Amino acid sequence: MLAFGEVPSSRSNEQDGLFDRGRDGPERDGEASSRHERTITTAPGDAVPVDAAETTYTVEELERFKEILESTGDYRVLRRSGAVRDFYPSSTGNGSLLRGVYLDVETTGLESADLIIELGLVVFEYDLRGRIYRVVDELDEFEDPGRPLPREIVQLTGIHDDQVKGKVIDDRRVAELVSGAHLVIAHNAAFDRPMVERRFPIFKELSWACSVSDVEWSRAGFRNRKLEYLAMRRGFFYASHRAISDCYAGVELLSAPLDSTSDETAMASLLTNSGRKGVRLWALGSPFESKDLLKSRRYRWNAEAKVWWRDIQADEHEAELDWLMSSVYSRRQALPYLEVDATVRYSNRLPTRPPRGAAIK
Repeated sequence: MLAFGEVPSSRSNEQDGLFDRGRDGPERDGEASSRHERTITTAPGDAVPVDAAETTYTVEELERFKEILESTGDYRVLRRSGAVRDFYPSSTGNGSLLRGVYLDVETTGLESADLIIELGLVVFEYDLRGRIYRVVDELDEFEDPGRPLPREIVQLTGIHDDQVKGKVIDDRRVAELVSGAHLVIAHNAAFDRPMVERRFPIFKELSWACSVSDVEWSRAGFRNRKLEYLAMRRGFFYASHRAISDCYAGVELLSAPLDSTSDETAMASLLTNSGRKGVRLWALGSPFESKDLLKSRRYRWNAEAKVWWRDIQADEHEAELDWLMSSVYSRRQALPYLEVDATVRYSNRLPTRPPRGAAIK
């Protein structure tokens, strides 16, 4: 149902010709060959333009309606996102396109013991400048967890027991799609990566990035990094909390410019940040009274090992050691660390306690 309100008189001329064609009205030059039709049906009693009910409009006309509404400053219009497959024409490629996989899972819960009930994969081509060219393949499959789905998961995802009953994700098909991938991306990879590595060991061999943490959304003015919010800010909505829909939404977000000041895409930002070397650093033997200071600096506590740890960029390592020596320790102290890259980042194989053989600095 769509009802059009009254457009301010100062903009009324911009509507001329937009609403004066009924379903059986004459075609304009070239219209028939390029038409992508939408039929807008209104409910009885809605305020609509003359002859607008049951009228077919081209995509171009609908986009013009959107421009008029938003130009008043009183409306923001969201479009439904389909499964967009083409972004850049192949003729602009440099012949060295890379293969990316955007991944999402729906699970029985948020704990490490929970199980995958739906896996979505969207395979796409991109270049090192962060331009996404096209989607080349996809997978969307259910898996039976062997127990009834929790009510809250059914409410969140809309997935019911009868949809997953007896289903098994095709391991061979998954391996076929991800083999040779240069990068796997998930929105909150710290959750998705451990889940799929446990079920599909092939994901342990691949480099990963996170479209939450590895894109500088805050620099572009986004206050929230949830996928639905980012999509809304980009002007579209989709069927959220279903694996394949989340994947297509993620690829569409990455394909767009990060902000209006440059042509840099969100994908370019992700490639820059995910390609950086990192360090996991442990503040071993830190005094008890420094706990609040460490916590405020985003250190995390491993209660079993009784040690604080933090992930930083490799080029921040020396500065962080200097801060620890001046703010936490009373004298210079050698501290254990591990070098981190995209092959282990976001995996629970990366320890939160200092391992034997860790480097010391």
